[in-house]
Amino acid sequence: LVQIEETRQNIDKISENVEEAKKLYSIILSAPIPEQKTKDDLEQLTTEIKKMANSVRNKLKSMERNIEQDEARSSADLRIRKSQHSVLSRKFVDVMTKYNEAQVDFRERSKGRIQRQLEITGKNTTDEELEEMLESGNPSIFTSGIMDSQISKQALSEIEGRHKDIVRLESSIKELHDMFVDIAMLVENQGSMIDRIENNMDQSVGFVERAVADTKKAVKYQSEARRKTLVLVAVALLALGTVALIIGLSLGLKKK
Repeated sequence: LVQIEETRQNIDKISENVEEAKKLYSIILSAPIPEQKTKDDLEQLTTEIKKMANSVRNKLKSMERNIEQDEARSSADLRIRKSQHSVLSRKFVDVMTKYNEAQVDFRERSKGRIQRQLEITGKNTTDEELEEMLESGNPSIFTSGIMDSQISKQALSEIEGRHKDIVRLESSIKELHDMFVDIAMLVENQGSMIDRIENNMDQSVGFVERAVADTKKAVKYQSEARRKTLVLVAVALLALGTVALIIGLSLGLKKK
């Protein structure tokens, strides 16, 4: 129960951090040149989310292993633990899905800002060309020919800054990807685990029912055997009584 409560609290904390990250994304997107403190705060928040998410993932997998070890036992406690694990897993996936959606949205909007700044400097680019720049990690592909003017310098600074933001973001997305897939598979596998538990419980109930039936049969046979024994004893006693009576009568007649 302590582990379940700790996991629930950690998921709630991750959810709060995700909402805070969304706010920082909006602040960064709304400013031509975002403050470094805002970026540092986002970096720290991203690290905390990743750390807590890994912790939750490990706890959920540990709980899953314990449930699998005990699933052959028919108990109300197992059903409660399985239900709690299922609820926490799905809640965790929901929170991380929202975080992933926020990251992807931030990336797309940052890419849009880069594209607009390139247009200001006279550089028209397609989405494919922008993706090529982002994948190469080299913004100079499009910024090398920008004119030396105040507007162009500001645009160049924003392009380079947002390019770095996207590179950091993509690194975070990749780091969380394997963990996200892992926990999503865990939730998907819960259906088969539930089936196994219910099957084992049904088998256990069947064993109990058969045991009860066998016990009833044994009692019935035992009762019948007792009745037969009593009848045989009664018949034997009656026979002995009859023999004794005959002998007694015979002796009486001889004396006369």
